[in-house]
Amino acid sequence: MTSSHEAKPPFPPFTRETAIAKVRMAEDGWNSRDPQRVSLAYTQDSQWRNRAEFVTGRLQIVEFLERKWKRELDYRLIKELWAFDGNRIAVRFAYEWHDDSDNWFRSYGNENWEFTAEGLMQYRHASINDLAIRSEDRKFHWPLGRRPDDHPGLSDLGL
Repeated sequence: MTSSHEAKPPFPPFTRETAIAKVRMAEDGWNSRDPQRVSLAYTQDSQWRNRAEFVTGRLQIVEFLERKWKRELDYRLIKELWAFDGNRIAVRFAYEWHDDSDNWFRSYGNENWEFTAEGLMQYRHASINDLAIRSEDRKFHWPLGRRPDDHPGLSDLGL
């Protein structure tokens, strides 16, 4: 059982409004590029499938994210609610990044999430594809960190 100090509202069952809030909180966390902060949204024994990699628990989440953000530079992410039911949320997302040779990419994906009653994610299944883009084709131009509220979302950008 999760202790009350680890509870992360909003809690399931989700409404449209609380599911959208949960998605934005996840986006904000990942845009912080702070692996420790991000890991706290997940249960101690959370299980992930990220592409072809399987991750279990917060320590492995932190290690995974540290590797990810050393490779995916200037990472900027947008998530959008796709569907929700009870304690599950499905999102679609896109993020832009470049490698250490300044090759830019836009990565597209879908995630399926399942939450505990305390609002912590216990399962995360992510399918992701990378598309090489030219620097001038980038669409995510805010300063690193949280996406500004007035920056367009995925649907607004035609993604």
